[in-house]
Amino acid sequence: MNKKLAAALSGGAVLVLALSGCSDDSDNKVNDWAKKVCDQVHPQLQKIANANASIQQQTSDNSKPADVQETDSAAFKQISQAYKALGSAVESAGPPPVDDGETTQKEAVKELNASSAAYAKLQEKVDALDTKDQGKFADGLKGIADELNKISTNGDQALKKLQSGEVGTAMAKQEGCQKPTASASPSAGKSDDSEPSTEPSKEASPSASASKKA
Repeated sequence: MNKKLAAALSGGAVLVLALSGCSDDSDNKVNDWAKKVCDQVHPQLQKIANANASIQQQTSDNSKPADVQETDSAAFKQISQAYKALGSAVESAGPPPVDDGETTQKEAVKELNASSAAYAKLQEKVDALDTKDQGKFADGLKGIADELNKISTNGDQALKKLQSGEVGTAMAKQEGCQKPTASASPSAGKSDDSEPSTEPSKEASPSASASKKA
């Protein structure tokens, strides 16, 4: 029943800020900026990975609608809060010390906040589904999965720009911006601090193409 939603998650790109690899040394000021952002980013990337994992765990055909609803609602709430915190992290770090850095920063913050709002709306829609009618519930989940796909493919230009050039290279070097794996108990997804044990292959993201960056 929840397989379409899990497929939508795994079909989305790795979170755009979860970079890997490195190249030439960047300017020290750029590296300092990247460290400031990535130190705040890592806990949020972990929350997103854990939330995605909790949804992927709840994909059995025997899963009860009420259980699926509870898991998905908690996961979307956690992802929404994580994106909001990511926006705050980029905003509090100030503009990156590169050409047009202020514009790049503002657009990235705008997109991260928009993603936060989008996941909050998905949570509301999950909460509103009728768990007593399995057919209607399954149809509702399909609609939510379709919307999740749209979130994963829209509005990633500013975030990709944030990761380009010197800034992207510097961020890729920071451990805090590396892709995390989910860990801890499978009871997860039901509270903001819980962490499921399944390792998701990919994470939900507002970007459909940034997974191949780095």
